[in-house]
Amino acid sequence: MVSKRIVLTFPHDMVDQPIVYKLVKEHNLVFNILQAKITPREEGVMVLELKGKKEDYVAGIKYLRSIGVKIQPISRDVTRDEEKCTHCGACVTICPTGALYTDKKTMKVMFDSEKCIACELCVKACPPRAMMVKL
Repeated sequence: MVSKRIVLTFPHDMVDQPIVYKLVKEHNLVFNILQAKITPREEGVMVLELKGKKEDYVAGIKYLRSIGVKIQPISRDVTRDEEKCTHCGACVTICPTGALYTDKKTMKVMFDSEKCIACELCVKACPPRAMMVKL
């Protein structure tokens, strides 16, 4: 079994297509929508967790690419510049998944990229601009 979190970027002419339905129906994948911003006649962005057999996952990703959907793993999206981070904790209070948390022993802010859903709230909240989005 494979379980991966990915960011899908849809061209404006595809936002009304049943893309996720086809991932389920034709490729036997289970999905969890972590975040979505899809507006008619505009580009759409969706953060998904996809689960399924490896061969089904590969076929589903191939299908998405074939129809022009850009795919990016979440682990490459949000990063932290360790040199800039002052461990102020502003990001901890805003993080909806607990990907950013305070280590009780050291009182330093820790970042668990596996829990990150790339909502980018920490990027806006970070005073020293240590949290960044990689494109």
